[in-house]
Amino acid sequence: MNSITHSKRYLPHTIDTRFYAVKLYCGGSSVQFVCRKYHISKASLMRWNKRFDGNKDSLRDKSHRPLSSHPNAHTDIELKWIHDLHRRNPHISICEMYGKLRSQKDYSRHPGSLYRVYKALGFSSKAPSTKKKRKPQKYHTPKSLGIKWQLDVIYIPRVCYVGEMPDKFYQYTMIDEASRQRFTYPYREQSSYSTIDFVKRAIAYFGYKLKSSKLIMVLKLHIPEIVAVYIRLIAFVKLAC
Repeated sequence: MNSITHSKRYLPHTIDTRFYAVKLYCGGSSVQFVCRKYHISKASLMRWNKRFDGNKDSLRDKSHRPLSSHPNAHTDIELKWIHDLHRRNPHISICEMYGKLRSQKDYSRHPGSLYRVYKALGFSSKAPSTKKKRKPQKYHTPKSLGIKWQLDVIYIPRVCYVGEMPDKFYQYTMIDEASRQRFTYPYREQSSYSTIDFVKRAIAYFGYKLKSSKLIMVLKLHIPEIVAVYIRLIAFVKLAC
C-alpha cells in the first residue's frame, strides 16, 4: 500500500477508479448508481467524462501550478535586485541584504517574504565549512598488563541490596583493560579517602602497579568533589608508579 505524501492536500482517486467509473457511466448506468458504487461526486464524474477520450492517460491529473503569478509576488525588478546583491557578495546575510534593499532600493516588503525568496532561489548566507569531517579512531586496548586501568563508581540501590545493614553503599570497580580482570569493593561513602583506599587495595589485588598514569575514571554520580578526587587520585597514581 502506497503511503500518502504530506504535500498533497487531498486524497485523489486512482486511475482505475476514474476509468471504470466513466466506463460504467458511458455504458448506460445512472449517475447516482456510479457515484454510490465508486464513492465519488457527480462533479468529478462529469469532469472525468468530459476529459475521457478512451485512454486511461487522459484521466491523469495535470499540473496544478497556476498559469499566472500571484499579484503580491516579487516583481522581476525586485528579483534582479536580490540577484545583483547576492552576486556581488555571495555570503551576504538576509538581514544585511534587507537593510541594503530598504536603504538603496524602493523595497517595502516584509523580511519574511525576502527570506522565502532567498531560500527559493537556492541562496545561502553561510560560507561552506572547511572543517574536516571527524573520523572515529579505533579504541586503544593495551596488550600488556598495567598500561591502562578503568575505575568505575556506582551507587547500589536499596532494592539490589540483600543485607540487613541500613547504610548506603557505593561499589568501586577496577578493570585492567588488557586482561579484563576486575576487582570490586564496597564503601559506605564516595569520597577521596575511599577512592585512594580502593586504588591501594586494587594494586594489592592485581599484584602489580600501573606502568603509567593512564587511569580512566568513570563516575556515575555527580558530586562537588569529583574534580578534587580525580586530581588527588592522579597524583597518587603518579607517586605509586
